[in-house]
Amino acid sequence: MREISRLASKALMSHTEFKRGNTKVEVDSDGAAYLKLHGNTIACHEVDGTLKITNCGWSTVTTKDRLNALPHVHIQQRNWDWFLNGEEWDGDWDIVYNPNPTGKQWGRIPKTDESKAEYIKQQNIGE
Repeated sequence: MREISRLASKALMSHTEFKRGNTKVEVDSDGAAYLKLHGNTIACHEVDGTLKITNCGWSTVTTKDRLNALPHVHIQQRNWDWFLNGEEWDGDWDIVYNPNPTGKQWGRIPKTDESKAEYIKQQNIGE
């Protein structure tokens, strides 16, 4: 793991602004922190502690290195396919950690409108 990845991870998890080379951590006015690589947001650490990641369609060694520096993230590649925490992963947004014991602890964010509606209902989002 490269030093820049460790520093960016530390900044993201502590909600601290960071910039070095092609990697940046920004903190919005609500306090959420965003890890960006080449201007693409690849991770979000919410104020409540939820950690979400994506590869933004870039299955590169650098993207994998930045993401693997984060807690609760273990990405491996086999035959060009990426695996997140042991499960095949398409690179779309996924929750890798949710501190809410009644919420989804980690896993896939639904892809279809119907499954998104069910997910929202289960998570009591917007109520």
